[in-house]
Amino acid sequence: MQTIFIQVKCELGKAYVVADEAIDVEGVSEVYSTSGNYDLMMKCYLQDEEDIGHFVNESIQTLPGVRDTFTLITFKAFG
Repeated sequence: MQTIFIQVKCELGKAYVVADEAIDVEGVSEVYSTSGNYDLMMKCYLQDEEDIGHFVNESIQTLPGVRDTFTLITFKAFG
């Protein structure tokens, strides 16, 4: 299982709409509103054989209201 975090910049006024749509995407576990340069952070679990780039490109960047993304790939969870 691969764990990734995706930070998302949304069109103005669209963060809640994007969050509501994203939580229904298979692989998206949690969606948080955040302060800073990005509006949302998504925690995603993907199968080991699933292509991360394809998932982000096809499942997240195509959501209405998404302007930009930044993906973090994790190595090991502690605790």
